[in-house]
Amino acid sequence: MTTNSDTVKNTLDIVSVFATVGSFLEMFTPVFGLIGAVWTVMRIAEMVAGKPFAELIRRKKDDAVGE
Repeated sequence: MTTNSDTVKNTLDIVSVFATVGSFLEMFTPVFGLIGAVWTVMRIAEMVAGKPFAELIRRKKDDAVGE
């Protein structure tokens, strides 16, 4: 009787690990999609402006003080 209980417990442990991994993958998919969308927008902005994205978002100290 104890052997069967241990087998069931071990089987449920393995199933729970697969369920947890599946849950994380389900959650990560939209996050990776958002990261990809942001990256694509950054690349398009670089192509249109002809400058690296860091230069597009960086303000000069003189511009910030003068405004």
